[in-house]
Amino acid sequence: MQGSNQPEEDPLALESQVCFALTLASRSVIAAYRPVLEPMHLTHPQYLVMLALWEHSTLTIKELGGHLSIDSGTLSPLLKRLEGHGYIVRERSADDARTVEISLTPEGKALRREAEKVPGKMMERLGMDEAEVRALHASMMKVIAAAQTPPAADVG
Repeated sequence: MQGSNQPEEDPLALESQVCFALTLASRSVIAAYRPVLEPMHLTHPQYLVMLALWEHSTLTIKELGGHLSIDSGTLSPLLKRLEGHGYIVRERSADDARTVEISLTPEGKALRREAEKVPGKMMERLGMDEAEVRALHASMMKVIAAAQTPPAADVG
């Protein structure tokens, strides 16, 4: 534009990329969880497993992987560590020996009381109130849904 003193914005500038912002946000938020989860002897991925189990009580490995969108190869070491902490048990299904069911131990169930403090601590850590967290969550779910939707075929 003639006479304009503003430089053109680079469409490939790293700082303006949604993917870059999402990557940094993910890493930063997961790192912020670390000191909150350490007293419970949980890593962030282990916390996600526990959240699914607190919600569903008993799940097969396949069901758990579906809820968390991770494969059984990634899940197995997490489950082994959680079992080592005494939070879960893995048992073959009585109906189908090929199926492994994951359930909470009494210690794993009791840990929920301590974990109920995590969302509040994280809101405080991130400087957000509940409404802001809900709005962010809704936006993230919209991004996830859009990214998982196959692109429409070009017509014309």
